Amino acid sequence: MSISAPFIRRPVATTLLTLALALAGVLGFQHLPVSPIPQVEFPTIQVTAALPGASPETMASAVAMPLERQFGRIAGVTDMTSTSYLGSTMVVLQFDLGRNIDAAARDVQAAINAARGQLPTNLPNNPNYRKVNPADAPILILALTSPTIDTSRLYDAASSILQQKLAQVQGVGQVIVGGSALPGVRAELNPTVLNKYGIGLEQVRAALGAANANRPKGELANGTTAWAIRATDQLLKADQYRPLIVAYHDGAPVRLSDVAEVVDSVEDLRAAGLANGKPAVLIIVFRQPAANIIATVDRVRALLPQLRASIPAAIDLTVMLDRTTTIRSSIRDVELTLLVSIALVILVVFVFLRNAWATAIPGVVVPLSLIGTFGVMYLCGYSIDNLSLMALTISTGFVVDDAIVVIENITRYLEQGLTPLAAALRGSREIGFTVLSMSASLVAVFIPILLMGGIVGRLFREFAVVLSVAVAVSLVVSLTTTPMMCARFLKSRRGEAHGRLYRASERAFERLLGAYEVGLTWVLRHPRLTMLVALITVCINVYLYVIVPKGFFPEQAGEHQRGAHVHGAQAHRRAEAHRRRGDGAPSSEARHRARGEPLPAGRPGHPGRRAAQQRALPVHAAGRRPAGAQPLGAARAAQAPGAPLPGRRQQRCAEPWPGGLARDRP
Repeated sequence: MSISAPFIRRPVATTLLTLALALAGVLGFQHLPVSPIPQVEFPTIQVTAALPGASPETMASAVAMPLERQFGRIAGVTDMTSTSYLGSTMVVLQFDLGRNIDAAARDVQAAINAARGQLPTNLPNNPNYRKVNPADAPILILALTSPTIDTSRLYDAASSILQQKLAQVQGVGQVIVGGSALPGVRAELNPTVLNKYGIGLEQVRAALGAANANRPKGELANGTTAWAIRATDQLLKADQYRPLIVAYHDGAPVRLSDVAEVVDSVEDLRAAGLANGKPAVLIIVFRQPAANIIATVDRVRALLPQLRASIPAAIDLTVMLDRTTTIRSSIRDVELTLLVSIALVILVVFVFLRNAWATAIPGVVVPLSLIGTFGVMYLCGYSIDNLSLMALTISTGFVVDDAIVVIENITRYLEQGLTPLAAALRGSREIGFTVLSMSASLVAVFIPILLMGGIVGRLFREFAVVLSVAVAVSLVVSLTTTPMMCARFLKSRRGEAHGRLYRASERAFERLLGAYEVGLTWVLRHPRLTMLVALITVCINVYLYVIVPKGFFPEQAGEHQRGAHVHGAQAHRRAEAHRRRGDGAPSSEARHRARGEPLPAGRPGHPGRRAAQQRALPVHAAGRRPAGAQPLGAARAAQAPGAPLPGRRQQRCAEPWPGGLARDRP
């Protein structure tokens, strides 16, 4: 009794099972997400804390250091990077790839709670954390431009209208608005005048805060009626701030306009954006984990007419970056390659078998094995990407082998005079173990890839699993559907007259076989020379392996791709103090390209920053330190003033250089 016998005797049930396998693959294909590479998420957590007005040095010593000391005790931390800005600090923790991100988040929260007693008491809020994926890049960047509306109003429209609507789109995970800031009123104080009147900065700040507070005014009432007294507490324009009294000097009121220049501006002067050389506000869209990039972008593009109708007509909403352009083209090319490989395999089978029905059976088995693989990919949580499609393309040559071996063995018994049913039963029984061993050996080749660790192992694990699944599905189909089809469609060709094409191809095969016999005979007569050639070939291969350039991904000339490539979209930060009394020219300017990722530490483009400190601290497994190593705080205290911190520390200051451009200075 063989495995294939029940399926051969029950063709209807076998056909239904085959259709069910194909249907499962089709449904899985429709629900699989699309991405350029396999979805590999790094267990990374970003912790941020804010202390308004504190310098980067203060943030590093008073806020970052207590957090680092607690984070260093968390198990599984492989990398810790601390970056301090003016008034804020950020600590990025990266864990082992096998660490559960939710469990790591709980440990981070516990470490924050433990460090709270060592943080400054005037910290407005507790440090907060969020799970991030540094491998994620924006899938879409939109730009808002207008020849008549300033960028502050563009930013207001983007943050209050467009951002909320885009965040509701299925598949969208995060929407960031950049390139400008909300409207605001700026009071630029004159220190000379303040000193003349004997007024301090804190006194001015308190006066502005008291004038803009929303507090009850009271009521007027008599025996029968009460009138509530209400007044507009929110001051929104510079003209409303100028007459405010900040202090009294020699009995006379000192108004804000006497000690400061009050102008209508934005909350952050150092934020600006460019799109094709025009001032713009950029909307950066990220996807949710495991979301289909192409489907998400299509939904956002379908929403664009509605978004344009919800903002003033003078605002132009354009797409500056669509990451799916390259993804669509690459996926389309790989899919075309897959179809061509299937057609070539079937054509080669026809050339050698020279039988239409014998060729039709592998023509059904190969697509069926590949389609059934999509169902398993969906269950495993994989995606349609370049590596998975490449695995399917390579497996095309593997999955056809099992079917050909089964067909050849059954055909041999047909030529001996057996009936198709008897030949299918006997041939499949003899060849079943052989087909199983062939498939097992192919799967065993990819076991080392399945056991690889690190980023490379995470990326190529999906490749190995998809290829192994395709071979396994081919094994199942070759032991069930293939012998059933052979029993129903193959006929004995004994005594059948062949055509001219068949006879010509047969003579060509006989000549090829004769040439092979001659070459094999010569090799067997010269064994020493044959072994010498084989040894030289092995040595050449080893030498070529050593000198061949190695890398993570193939390098393509003329292509610059780092997460996302922005065509025509550019954002820059302006570090300037607009002096309305002068010519109004900015004193300094710093630019950076908007890639939809956090700005590098120390860049002058970070909002509200004049200086930043960044350091990467070596972290040991399970929070252990090597013998003799000092705690971070002790190492800091043992250093003389001005000495560099332990580990790697980098300090950059954005200062104006000749020409008015702010550059990074080590």
